Formats: sequence, structure tokens, C-alpha cells
Amino acid sequence: MNDETEAGLRGRLIDTGVRLVHTEGAQALSLREIARRAGASHGAPRRYFPTHLDLLSAIAREGFGELAGRISAAVGEEAETRDGARAQLDALARVHLDFALTRRGMYELMFRHDLLESGRLGLRETSLPLFELLGRLVARARPDAAVPEPAVVAAALWANLHGIAQLWAWGSLQLAVRTDDVEPLLRAALDAHLGPAGRDR
Repeated sequence: MNDETEAGLRGRLIDTGVRLVHTEGAQALSLREIARRAGASHGAPRRYFPTHLDLLSAIAREGFGELAGRISAAVGEEAETRDGARAQLDALARVHLDFALTRRGMYELMFRHDLLESGRLGLRETSLPLFELLGRLVARARPDAAVPEPAVVAAALWANLHGIAQLWAWGSLQLAVRTDDVEPLLRAALDAHLGPAGRDR
């Protein structure tokens, strides 16, 4: 098998895993099933991915790439003003939540504890750039706040968005707040961490 074919099969295995996680969820991502759907032998994935976690990490990186692309398109060039940064944080939060709810299987895979703990996911290349962007925008949106530090606020907001996404997907929040509109929860999360939008400067 030549190098081009080898590279093509590796990519096909990843692409097949991405499609599978979108249609059937992370629980469907067995090595054998990915190989079968990619039209490869059941042992083929082992040639490129020594362990199951290596292949899952490669699939999850595709998810982080898609999320980063969506956020970049929504945020654009980073704003320098307080109001501009707040508006960009609003856009970022909406993209994050929309991704979590429309790409549920991929989102769950991206934040699986075993992948994060294994070190195979490459956090410096996947989630950390997104978190660093969040931190920079938080710092610009609340420049007069001495404490907590922007990174702490960013982490709290990130965790809040993740919690909303998970609990909404499970149906828990709809029951608790008796609404099918996630907008008030998103607005409350942003206001809680950044202060109300449009307040006196």
C-alpha cells in the first residue's frame, strides 16, 4: 500500500468516525464498526491508531476544529472596546451552546474524561486556544474588575455554559424552569459572570 493510500485510509477512518458520532453518538464508535463503515478490515485502525483512545482523540480533534471555526466566524477580529468584547462573548456563548445541542454526540466525545486525562487529545491545540480567547474577551469586557481574575471568570463562564448544555440535553432544565427556551438561561449566565449588558459604564 503506497503512502498516499495509507494517508487516505487514515483520513477515511477519522471521517467515518465523525459521521458515525453525529448520527449514532459516541457509544457507537467501536474500532470494528468504524473500520466496517470505512470499508476497511477490522484490524486496519490499529495500523494508524495504536489504541482506541488514539482514534477517538483524532475524531474529537475534528470536533474542536469545527467548533473553533464556528466561533472564529461568529466573533471575527477581536474587539478592543468593552461593549464590543461583550457582544463577542455573547456570540461565542451562543455558538458554544448551539454546537453542544446540535452536535451532541461529538460534544460529549470532546469532553470525555478518559480522553482529556490520557493526554492524547492535545489540549494545547484543541480546547486551550478557545479558552484563551474567552479569557481575553472577558478581560476586555470587564476591565475595571480587579477580582476575580479574568481567567477565573472565563473558567466559571465556560463551566456554566457546559452545564447548561448538558442539563438542557438531558431535559432537566426545561423541567426545572418550565420553559423550552434556553435564551433566558444563556442571558442569565452571561449577566452573572460579566454583569448586565448595557449597564452604565
